[in-house]
Amino acid sequence: MNHRMIGFILGRILMVEGLLLLLPMAVALLCGESMLPFLLPAILVAAAGLVLSGRKPPQRTSLYARDGFAVVALAWVFMSLFGALPFVLSGDIPNYVDAIFETVSGFTTTGASILTEVEPLTRGGLFWRSFTHWVGGMGVLVFVMAILPMSDGHGMHLLRAEVPGPSVGKLVSRMSDSAKILYGIYLALTMIEIVFLLAGGMPLFDACIHAFGTAGTGGFSCRNASVGAYDSVYFDVVISIFMLLFGVNFNLYFFLLIRKFKEVFQSEELRVYLGIVAAAVLVIAVDIAQMYGSFAQALRYALFQVSSIITTTGYGTTDFNLWPSLSKTILVILMFVGASAGSTGGGIKVARIVILAKTSYCDMRRLLHPNAISTVRFEGKPLNDKSVRSVHLFITVYLMVFTVSVLLLTLEDFDLVTTFTAVTACINNIGPGLEMVGPMGNFSAFSPWAKLLLSFDMLVGRLEIFPMLLLFAPSIWKRRRGTNRVLHLS
Repeated sequence: MNHRMIGFILGRILMVEGLLLLLPMAVALLCGESMLPFLLPAILVAAAGLVLSGRKPPQRTSLYARDGFAVVALAWVFMSLFGALPFVLSGDIPNYVDAIFETVSGFTTTGASILTEVEPLTRGGLFWRSFTHWVGGMGVLVFVMAILPMSDGHGMHLLRAEVPGPSVGKLVSRMSDSAKILYGIYLALTMIEIVFLLAGGMPLFDACIHAFGTAGTGGFSCRNASVGAYDSVYFDVVISIFMLLFGVNFNLYFFLLIRKFKEVFQSEELRVYLGIVAAAVLVIAVDIAQMYGSFAQALRYALFQVSSIITTTGYGTTDFNLWPSLSKTILVILMFVGASAGSTGGGIKVARIVILAKTSYCDMRRLLHPNAISTVRFEGKPLNDKSVRSVHLFITVYLMVFTVSVLLLTLEDFDLVTTFTAVTACINNIGPGLEMVGPMGNFSAFSPWAKLLLSFDMLVGRLEIFPMLLLFAPSIWKRRRGTNRVLHLS
């Protein structure tokens, strides 16, 4: 392992975080609040980054594949540890473990919170809390690759370790250019949503907060009642649409820009994703119609909550914890399904669900027709054994981590629904669960060790499991010589 190069890259990432802290500091200044809660951490994290990256290693400037996984995992951990300091220094969240939980939830775009009320927070704290959603939505490393000079090498390993989904590809020949295109589309959609929210009468600060939460599919709000505080059909529809848009594979938006409309309309994952949303909305609307007096009202709430849950955003307009069992069960299933690969959403991903269903069907056919030749196809292309095995491996390890986390969390002695959905909400980066951690609840009742466990689950879910787990493998930290290069820095 190339420890010096790992430190060098981490140093660059920490310096970027120091710059990011200047934005909420400016918001605090404009709102007449103290800048110190952001200035001091910015200086500290920038100094740490400067120490690590002040001098580039003269030799062995390449990284191995395992180094790439370590960089991604460590970057998210250290970004969260330093990012929690403003909450502590401002007094918004005095307990450091609680602040870590909130910050990890922000960067991983989970939206789970230990706060019983958010409106008393400082404006700078509220802005930083939601801005972490926006930064983490497309990925910290993707963000760094988009703004810092970095040669491509085989940077695909870093992108695959961070961008959600079973497969990641370049949009153009250079990886750094691909990162810029992704963030350009991401920024454009965010700005468009802000304009729509402003057009409906939402204050600028509130519009930015909710656009950050929607873009990152995170769900932090500046209102105690989340989006439901506005009680507006217009806002519900606009945010629902944008949640669904951010749950789509961003490669498809690039295809739209270069007028490859055929690739978009033929996307199998997109069709399944929209089909699941439509079916869930209709079933839930019928199921809850009697609670809201009319089918139109039921359709409004069903659309918003289905969009919020399947994209793992976590916003709420109503307490779905009070819905009938059928509707709640559908929402829990959607928590596991998640959004599209290559989107800002979490969960298992629609692509994996489709591949798993197809391979299961083919395997059952082979039982009936042993001599039949069947090929699993996805997005019009045949899948090789490696791709199928990777999906099976992910599902297997995912279930193992999920099971262990649920077993450990039962030591808190809360009811089973709370325990089960708390892990579900965190590992799938959803935010709210059911019962104590429902849309009107929070995670404050959990003990410090349980909050750290759930924070780990959030990181595991956001980074697609393996980068975080590999940190605990002794072999990854051993020095190794060779030419298996995956990344070169200019």
